[in-house]
Amino acid sequence: MSTIGRDLLAAHAEVKAEIARTDSKTALLLAFVGAVLAGTWSVARDLPLTTPAVVVGMAGIAELIAAAALLLRSVRPNLGGGGGFPLWATLAPDEIGAVVARDLAADVAGLSRIAVAKFTTLRRAVDLTMVGGAALILAALLIAGGAA
Repeated sequence: MSTIGRDLLAAHAEVKAEIARTDSKTALLLAFVGAVLAGTWSVARDLPLTTPAVVVGMAGIAELIAAAALLLRSVRPNLGGGGGFPLWATLAPDEIGAVVARDLAADVAGLSRIAVAKFTTLRRAVDLTMVGGAALILAALLIAGGAA
């Protein structure tokens, strides 16, 4: 195998590993967001809520829901094409080798675009989670200040 072929296979494996790492991070963040939402509901329903605390808390919850939506969008399967998977499903076993040999560079490029899109969505979801968490902390401070 040539150096270019080995480098191309290494690049292909690296991109696939990045997609897997991003999906793992997405799953962890989605679980965290769900736990924060559930915890917020459990705590908030037993507290005397002031209007400012409700407004700020609802903004935080909205941010967390938006983050969850982005996370779900990031891991949603794309069976419509562009990711390589539907192509493999349509080929006969003897055709796959020829397509891989011919189109490995194109597959690396396509998978790289998927990885960047997933990473960008994950980054936005992390930002929304931080903003939502800050709003919930502010709401808790407003409740604590109002109760004192």
